[in-house]
Amino acid sequence: MAKAISQYFKRIFDDYQVLVMVNPTDFTGVELIVHPDGKIEKTDMEFDEEIFEDLQVDEFKPCSALEFQLTLAKA
Repeated sequence: MAKAISQYFKRIFDDYQVLVMVNPTDFTGVELIVHPDGKIEKTDMEFDEEIFEDLQVDEFKPCSALEFQLTLAKA
């Protein structure tokens, strides 16, 4: 069985940004919140099967795995 490739999203708010990684197989992932002072908050997440619709409604846009991993490395 092939391993699913995680999908990455981000949204930039007024003074912070949120990046989200979603594993579409089991709906687990990671949320990164980048604060204005550069502090990065990392949270392991468990989503439901509607996560992709939720992200679209909340105006998250796809982002690259590289961008997510570079941000995660600073957390």
